[in-house]
Amino acid sequence: MLLENNDTTLTALAKLRRLGISVVLDDFGTGYSSLSYLRRHAIDKLKIDRSFVRLLGEDSSATAIVRALIDLAIALDVEVTAEGVETEVQKALLIGMGCHQLQGYLLAPPLEAVQLLGLPGLSLGQSEPTPVRA
Repeated sequence: MLLENNDTTLTALAKLRRLGISVVLDDFGTGYSSLSYLRRHAIDKLKIDRSFVRLLGEDSSATAIVRALIDLAIALDVEVTAEGVETEVQKALLIGMGCHQLQGYLLAPPLEAVQLLGLPGLSLGQSEPTPVRA
């Protein structure tokens, strides 16, 4: 409903961004996600769904889709995160494609906020946290 193309949605998203709240399009590539959302709405980040990431290096069409989504995000100046990174091969392919925000069990299991803040190199004042699965 939030992603409907109407003035109310556009106004609400603009107000949220003015308050410093980022808008992230999760599970991009599945469900209700659409390329038109990237064009119509002020999206700060898209998260590539794990269903594509899990097939990296095994399925050429999934690899092509992931590469295209990363290229699209870079071209639109939108941050991109790959979900479900579980192998070193996936990590290497994603970094090689230009995706430097990774999330998945390879990096860390799901963590409670207290556990996350206890990780080495991560503090409340740090501007660029170490990539972890939260």
